[in-house]
This record gives sequence, structure tokens and C-alpha cells, in this order.
Amino acid sequence: MTSAERAELRRAKAAPAAPPQATLILEQAAQAFADRGYAATSMSELAAACGVSKALLYHYYDSKDAMLFDLLDRYMKRLLAIVDAVNARRLEPREHLRALVRAFLAEYESSRVRHVALVNDARLLADSQRARITAHERKVVAAYADAIARAYPEITAAKRKPTAMLLFGMINWTFTWLKPDGKMSYADYAELVIAAIERGFKGIAA
Repeated sequence: MTSAERAELRRAKAAPAAPPQATLILEQAAQAFADRGYAATSMSELAAACGVSKALLYHYYDSKDAMLFDLLDRYMKRLLAIVDAVNARRLEPREHLRALVRAFLAEYESSRVRHVALVNDARLLADSQRARITAHERKVVAAYADAIARAYPEITAAKRKPTAMLLFGMINWTFTWLKPDGKMSYADYAELVIAAIERGFKGIAA
């Protein structure tokens, strides 16, 4: 960091925090990670992508690792908030599971770059940071396993988590092929997944 950048950093730290700018920086960083790959993206490149100086970037995040962790932590909290919102609707069991699938795919459509970072880069976090993200992921999987247990009580307890992971296998990799402007929308794909669940999950109990 140059002396001029350090001076700007000191001025930035003395100024009131600007959460909207920090959020925008994180959004642009997510796009940069998706485009270039986390490991290949430097703080200088992140600053350029965000349209800010390195000094201002360091005001909000003291390292690239801190930025990735905040990005993934916020994203997982968004997914957990979706679980809570669906729970609050108190739907009947099968409609509850349908609502989870629809809500997650709607989020995946608008959060593609965050999801790319989660799938590709969470493994690069420090152990304590990765453990926190993993704990969030386990809560999401547990919520789906519970929804499956209520919607399909005939599925044994030993098969509930594997069935939840089977469902995630259908939705978690959409960022690799399902395009917002493609022939199939995310909403249409959600209904396809729901149809596969309702026609296929009954056989899992056998």
C-alpha cells in the first residue's frame, strides 16, 4: 500500500461508516470472484472492479479472505432467513416443501455469483471461518430433512438426510447451466423439481 493510500485509509476510517457502499463493494467483489476465480483475484483487481481505491477497500475489509467470509456468511444467513420465512407461513407439509424449493430457486436466480463463491471457494477459508459456513449449511440441510420427514413420513430417519442431499443435487448446480434468459426459467425448473420429488420420493421409502 502506498503512502497516499495509507493516508486515504486513515481519512476513511475517521469518516462515518457507509453500509450501502460496503454492500455494493461486496456485490462487485462477488461478481469478480465468479468471473476470475477467488484465488486469481487480487485486492487491486477487487478495488478496480468495485470502482474504489485500495485504501477504501481496506477500510471495510482487511483482507480478501475477510471479504469472502463476509460474502458467504451473509449469503448463508439469507438462505436461513428464507427457511424461517417459509416456516412462518405454516403450510401443510407437502406445500411447505414445495415452497422451500420455489423460494430457494428464486434466490439462486438472483444470487448466482454468491452461490458460485459458496460452491467453489468456501473450502479456501480459514478453518474457523469455514466451520461457521459449514454450520449454516448444516442448518439448511436439517431444515430440508425435517420438511421431507413431515411431507413423506414413510421415508425412514436413516434416509432423510440423504434424500435432502438428493434434492440439493437437483438445485445446487443450476448456476452451471440454467440461465435467467434461457428457454427454461428458474420458476419453471422449480416446478420440474417439485414434480420429480412428488413422483419419485414415494419410491425411496421402499
